Amino acid sequence: MLEATSLANYNQRGLNVLDILKAAILGIIEGITEFLPISSTGHLYLADEFVKLQESTAFINMFMVVIPLGAVLAVVVLYFNKLNPWAPSKDRLERHQTWTLWFKVILAVLPSVIVGLPVNDWMEAHLTSWQVIATTLIVYGILFIVIETYNRHQTARFNDLNQLPVTVALFIGVFQILSMVPGTSRSGAAILGAILIGTSRFVATEFSFFLAIPTMFGASLLKILKYFLHGNSFTGSQILVLLTGVIVSFVVAYLAIKFLLNYIRHNDFKLFGWYRIVLGAIVILYFGFINH
Repeated sequence: MLEATSLANYNQRGLNVLDILKAAILGIIEGITEFLPISSTGHLYLADEFVKLQESTAFINMFMVVIPLGAVLAVVVLYFNKLNPWAPSKDRLERHQTWTLWFKVILAVLPSVIVGLPVNDWMEAHLTSWQVIATTLIVYGILFIVIETYNRHQTARFNDLNQLPVTVALFIGVFQILSMVPGTSRSGAAILGAILIGTSRFVATEFSFFLAIPTMFGASLLKILKYFLHGNSFTGSQILVLLTGVIVSFVVAYLAIKFLLNYIRHNDFKLFGWYRIVLGAIVILYFGFINH
């Protein structure tokens, strides 16, 4: 009996270790894809077919929404001085510009809050399918290619975040609503909207980073609250699994953000458009034919 109990405990420990490794893999995927305009949801949906956590469905759904907190924290760390209105190094004008930037960010998030909160559960329940994800991956991939081709000879009107009008910031926030459809990409929708209005790629990308802070913090806190309200709780191993995903996504997102900022200084977003189309085709091939 003692031998059987010891074996069971060993298997449970082995399962926990395996889930921690899986959480690390999912954290890597999340960290890479959260800020690149290629849809973290699409990648995690595909990854879930091969890297399945041995946890309840409620925990897995919550895990997928909460691990982006790590990626958002990477933005906070990288831009801490720029986003901190109380930084000692800033003069009065710079502090005013920082508060103004935060005002624009909060204003741009409001459309997602107003539209998203009432329909979030319905969207999650009815639109999280491989057909929707594949479609949005391909459609927005094509849009990136078309828009970048059109803008090839255009000159950006807004090359500085401090010069970004409040109305333009709000319009970018309206575009972010599109990311409620799985596979769209929150950063991708915001970047496309910003470029269409006339911002530079760099301004569009940085503003999409800043929009992620209140958006993802709010989404994560809401998901955790719903998780507990439905009678769920965390075990010690689940906390470890969740922390692993968050920490790994933080480290990887930190590197991914630096890569993206350097990449767009010399390149456009067409490569990400083609990547989305290929990934969408892979999703169709796998779920439509291989895993039919």
